[in-house]
Amino acid sequence: MAYVPRLRQEYDERVKNALTEEFSYSNVMEVPKLEKIVISRGVGGAVADKKLIDHAIDELTAISGQKAVATISKKDVASFKLRKGMPIGAKVTLRGYKMYEFLDRLITTALPRVRDFNGIKSNGFDGRGNYNLGVTEQIIFPEIDIDAVNRIAGMDITFVTTADTDKEAKALLTELGLPFKKN
Repeated sequence: MAYVPRLRQEYDERVKNALTEEFSYSNVMEVPKLEKIVISRGVGGAVADKKLIDHAIDELTAISGQKAVATISKKDVASFKLRKGMPIGAKVTLRGYKMYEFLDRLITTALPRVRDFNGIKSNGFDGRGNYNLGVTEQIIFPEIDIDAVNRIAGMDITFVTTADTDKEAKALLTELGLPFKKN
């Protein structure tokens, strides 16, 4: 039998049934699911030092298990000495099994390593069923060697779902195991 990530198996066996019961969907295709996870990181100092982009790409690649790409600027900004086409960040888009593996590592390993952690904020929803999470330090991930880090930096993690409303998306992410703060 082929390998299936733990969270994907849990989604198929338990989460679909729980969401169908909660929102009384008439068809199994109406049940929201996780489409992709995008991890992005802006590197403001990359205008002066090109090696910072390479470090950011290497760290995102280690965290996600998939090769990250550099993002380039779309226009000139004279006050920042930024020219169109210069690399200013890094991102990686995870889908399928790699997405579920990353989510599992985020929930079970990385988030508990955050200092004074008592849940993630529930105000990161965008109105269309997507959730944005900001991480302030990349060293919460065990894949990052703390001694090799030259600068502590954060990143944005976006969970894109097929849910129509924020309520459905929050229920989906809660069932998958994201620890939201109690209001």
